Amino acid sequence: MVNKLGNRKGFTLVELMIVIAIIGILAAIAIPSFMQFRLKAKTAEAKSNLGAIRTTEVAYFAEWNQYVGNQQPTPVLDRTHNIVKTRWVTNTRFSILGFAPEDHVYYSYGIDPVGDDYPMGSTGYTLYARADLDDDGLLSTLQVNSISIEVDHLGDDF
Repeated sequence: MVNKLGNRKGFTLVELMIVIAIIGILAAIAIPSFMQFRLKAKTAEAKSNLGAIRTTEVAYFAEWNQYVGNQQPTPVLDRTHNIVKTRWVTNTRFSILGFAPEDHVYYSYGIDPVGDDYPMGSTGYTLYARADLDDDGLLSTLQVNSISIEVDHLGDDF
């Protein structure tokens, strides 16, 4: 009988259950971290694009002595419960600046002017990016203005 036990092949049910339990514990630890990583990666899109738009606003001001303003959120007016990437709309006030992202975007971008000079905001601007990345109905907003170079995060998502 000792010889038969030494030659056995395969795993017992207990060994398999222990392995499955270990995999389950590792997955329970890794999945939330992975989801947080995905949110931060998507947020990098907004930070990069806001920086690029801010740079083009500064260049536009240097040439025309006024800022471009009054751009409603584009490409989508309301990002609530809209977590898919959307194609960029090219016929907006961003085209005045010469800004267009490479491809589809998670965030909607807009410009609020400082001052009453419609359609331009000659005294300043606030750029913003809004998205509902985790589909909870709460928008995450990142913004930068003509005074600060830091991107501020307002709202949900991380």
